[in-house]
Amino acid sequence: MEYKFPEPPNGVSDPYVYSYKPACDGTGGPTPVRMCQKLNAQCSAQPKGQMVLWFRAPAASPTAWVSQDLSCMYDGVPPERPGGGGAVVVVTERQLRELPIVPAGLGVQPGRHTLRGAETNVYAEPAQQSFRVSVLGRGVEVRVRPVEHRFDYGDGASLASAAPGGPLPEERWGERTATGHVYRATGDYTVGLVTVFAGEFSVEGGPWQPIAGTALVPSRPREVSVWRSEVHLYAEDCNANPRGEGC
Repeated sequence: MEYKFPEPPNGVSDPYVYSYKPACDGTGGPTPVRMCQKLNAQCSAQPKGQMVLWFRAPAASPTAWVSQDLSCMYDGVPPERPGGGGAVVVVTERQLRELPIVPAGLGVQPGRHTLRGAETNVYAEPAQQSFRVSVLGRGVEVRVRPVEHRFDYGDGASLASAAPGGPLPEERWGERTATGHVYRATGDYTVGLVTVFAGEFSVEGGPWQPIAGTALVPSRPREVSVWRSEVHLYAEDCNANPRGEGC
């Protein structure tokens, strides 16, 4: 028989669903009658007590049932969750978004000024981060990692990329990059970045579990001025004087 426990307090949710069945069904099945009597005799704190066997399954896969604990059940008395009776500690999406996640750095090359029609390298500099929090009085470690970078180039163009890109050495400025952009008109633009972080948590050194949902963290925007390139003609013979003006 399935049983739904009330939602725990403080926004903590339980990712499992539960069911139970009598440990002894009175038919003389797998559990001998004498053992059944001993089991049910343990549930004498109130009238009509019986020993039940609990099962649980992930809410996302309610067919993968796993047996848990034996416990006493009484008419009209809400049972406790199997496994010690405490609420299952889960870090929620809301709690993930409330963490003080440091925004990724936003880089632009060649810098504050760039040229129309030229490749401008725009990139993110995110970092994995970890936090120690307390949930229902238990120590929980949370670690987050960037999974998507959403660039807004300020001229109506944008890009969502799993890769953050990266800086180029000065001698390679102007090369095309996976997260770069070419501005087609002069003017001043505001470049923006939002990094999507996913997380996982561990309760008191236990196994790592994924957090449902993500946190969107905006970075400090960068201002970029796009200039027009100009070509000048020089009378200098660069073959004769490689150091001459315009060479």
